[in-house]
Amino acid sequence: MTLKLQGEVIATGLQFPEGPVALPDGSVLVVEIAAGRLTRVLPGGELRAVAQLGGGPNGAAIGPDGRCYVCNNGGFSWRTDDGFTRPTGPAADYEGGAIQRVDLDTGAVEMLYTHCDGVPLHGPNDIVFDADGGFWFSDFGKTFEDRILRGAVYYARTDGSFIRRAAHPVLTPNGVGLSPDGRTLYVSETETSRLWAYPVTGRGQLGHEAWPSPNGGRLVHGLPGFQRFDSLAVEAGGNICVATLVRGGISVFSPAGELLEFHAAPEGYCTNICFGGADRRTAYITLSGHGELFAARWPRAGLALAS
Repeated sequence: MTLKLQGEVIATGLQFPEGPVALPDGSVLVVEIAAGRLTRVLPGGELRAVAQLGGGPNGAAIGPDGRCYVCNNGGFSWRTDDGFTRPTGPAADYEGGAIQRVDLDTGAVEMLYTHCDGVPLHGPNDIVFDADGGFWFSDFGKTFEDRILRGAVYYARTDGSFIRRAAHPVLTPNGVGLSPDGRTLYVSETETSRLWAYPVTGRGQLGHEAWPSPNGGRLVHGLPGFQRFDSLAVEAGGNICVATLVRGGISVFSPAGELLEFHAAPEGYCTNICFGGADRRTAYITLSGHGELFAARWPRAGLALAS
């Protein structure tokens, strides 16, 4: 079933926004990747800078300490045509990725992780907290003109004491999300438009399918034709909502792998979705190419996220 997103643009003038986080006061945090900035969108649409992060801030989530944890991909180069902006490769000064922690009151930024077991993070992308106060995050890898650094899925603690690579290699892993019971981790893969699932078997541990699975995941669904996956969010009932590029919109899958709905967006760079509002039925969606944040009424409630 194909539907059209019903809602309105609530903020404009953002520099490639992603990583929306709906806050209890009605404001929404977004990263502006092209500006290297964490920004708060107030209910009236006013933009208020929270912190300057540098590099390429990507996914974001609120941790158990109330601070904002940000995946920083290290930065992109950019191209803009007729007001539409898109990433084209690594930034000229790219040196690696990181996990950063931001105090929302002061804007102070800490560098939490840049390596795992001595191996640099290439391009951390998306993040989700579990009920134990740790977090899963995807590392997209990095795409150069002549090569791709393959990505991975990691688990880490907020105190900087523990980071573990849980799935590798994954080709351009992007969105990550947990099932309502916390027992399944979903990972969307950008360039293949495939959604993968892993059983969570312990703290920072995932079960793996045998070969020929290329990454140990169980295939939930793969879209035909030229489409690309970005970030994702999970509904309270367990459906997985994946921001879908090129076609432009939100693809909704059941845990069993059925494509239930496609919600068409106003542009092809529909990159991220999160749920907010008193009933968690407001979907905040980033339309990154034109620098907009869109609020849509969603047919079902989103999952209450752990923090």
